[in-house]
Amino acid sequence: MDDDKNSWRKFQRPSFNSKSVAKRAKKAESATIRHARKFISKRLDNVLEVRRHVAIWLGGVAVLIMTVGLQLVWSQTSYTTETGANGGVYAEATLGEVNTLNPLYASTNSERSARRLIFSSLLTYDTSGHLNMDVAKSLAIDPQGTTYTVTLKDGIKWHDGTNLTVQDVAFTINLIKNPDTRSSLRPEWQDVVVTVPDDKTIVFTLPSYAPFPHALTFPILPKHELADVPPANLRENAFSVNPIGSGPFAVRLLQSASDHKIVNMTAFQHYFKGRPKLDRFEIHAFGSYAKVEAALRSGQVTAAILSDASWLSKATSYTSKNAAVNNGVYALLNTAQPHLRDLAVRQALQRGLNVEKLRQTVAPGQYPLDLPFVRGQLQDDGTLKAASYDPAEAGRLLDSAGWKLDGAVRKKDGQPLTLSLVTTDNIEYKKSIEFMKKDWQALGVETNVTVVNIGDPREDFTQNVLQPRAYDVLVYELEIGADPDVYAYWHSSQSTPRGLNLSMYANGVADDALTSARARIEPSLRALKYKAFAKQWLSDVPAIGLFQSNIKYVSRQQSTALEPGQKLVSPYDRYANVIYWTASNTSVYKTP
Repeated sequence: MDDDKNSWRKFQRPSFNSKSVAKRAKKAESATIRHARKFISKRLDNVLEVRRHVAIWLGGVAVLIMTVGLQLVWSQTSYTTETGANGGVYAEATLGEVNTLNPLYASTNSERSARRLIFSSLLTYDTSGHLNMDVAKSLAIDPQGTTYTVTLKDGIKWHDGTNLTVQDVAFTINLIKNPDTRSSLRPEWQDVVVTVPDDKTIVFTLPSYAPFPHALTFPILPKHELADVPPANLRENAFSVNPIGSGPFAVRLLQSASDHKIVNMTAFQHYFKGRPKLDRFEIHAFGSYAKVEAALRSGQVTAAILSDASWLSKATSYTSKNAAVNNGVYALLNTAQPHLRDLAVRQALQRGLNVEKLRQTVAPGQYPLDLPFVRGQLQDDGTLKAASYDPAEAGRLLDSAGWKLDGAVRKKDGQPLTLSLVTTDNIEYKKSIEFMKKDWQALGVETNVTVVNIGDPREDFTQNVLQPRAYDVLVYELEIGADPDVYAYWHSSQSTPRGLNLSMYANGVADDALTSARARIEPSLRALKYKAFAKQWLSDVPAIGLFQSNIKYVSRQQSTALEPGQKLVSPYDRYANVIYWTASNTSVYKTP
């Protein structure tokens, strides 16, 4: 018991020997120093050697990673490709006001662009420039060319979900024919009788008229929306702001911005040719070419048709595609004006204008234009040519007409030979008119130049210039189209204020040839008639052909629009493949 108590007390009061602790600490210190010398100091060389091996190993790993990465990138190009991405917004800048979205009244570039996107037709022009079926399933023509039978496709929907029927087609034509509607399409339909034998077929009966199939590209309107609207009130109806069509895009909103209007459209999910790849399409309608170009360069829009794309050489984010259209640019001579009634004066103006040099200067690379037809519309053996440039002969013609040089100006009965030259705000037209001014002044002809901004609503070009024929010479573009029928531009009956004979040309031989050509359906006979007309036209010089029109479609690199080699009848036929347009690109796997 005593021993247990002693043990317990020993535990409660442990002894502390400082000498023993110091001895043990010194022993541990010595061991630590000995181990440090052995395992660290003496092995520094080994550490350095290991570091070199580690560095080499890490470098090898880095090279391996880079090699694998490069291989992945290289191999990716072999099994992936860039293609247009679905979705997105495509914004296009166009020239001209949007005062109406009713296609029967479309007159500006912006309104006509919207018409092609919103509405469908029986026939339309495809990417090859040929007539093809749109809403129509088939077209049958009788041997005499007087009866056209059209059958509609199944499942065509209006944007509100209603079915499109032949009744809509007949309703639209009757609207066009009604004089109260005041549609510019009316002259083509005045002599056409429309019948509907069943709910899929519509028949057109008319006097023999070879170009008629091209008239079937008219826009179709919905009867269920407009049947109760008086034709005289159609233009002012709410339909002009919020129309219902059957085209690839449906109107969402006509928006007014600070300096232009925007037609906001969405992809039509039930479009009969397939839903567009784009989600939305916007038309930004501007009043001048300068604003169109500014909108494109600032990135406000995706694309635009420009008259001058010279700045593109410094803009790597844009691309330009040129495409000829079946329009011709002419110097139209107003044969009703006193100075230009004289054939000798008109011939002198032609002989005194170096047209070849003008084309090389103003429109290099574009097709030449000597005839009232565009390239390929009239097979010619080389005999139909405009008179060549000969300023000496031009001077003799003016002398023979009594216009004698008096100093630097030609005069007759004390009055100077002065011409008013008018054109629109297009860089090619303005350059052309300045070139003409220089050549004609060298002959002793005074000129006054006026340039009209057709996008400015304050300058009503049609009312102030075209209808009153307020010019001596007008540099202007004529929309010739897919068929060589140019009756509207050169027949004397079209010399009225609302007609399109802007030269006021009148010749009996030319009238007969134009009338006969459109009444015959045989291509060979039509060609003979048009050749006779062209020969007379060249002799009478109601106009000087300058060059065939060309559009410069400028868009962002990442977008896709016009197909390579796409042929356009008019600038609006760029939309022939619009359901495949895209606003951006994405990578996809290639199909094996």
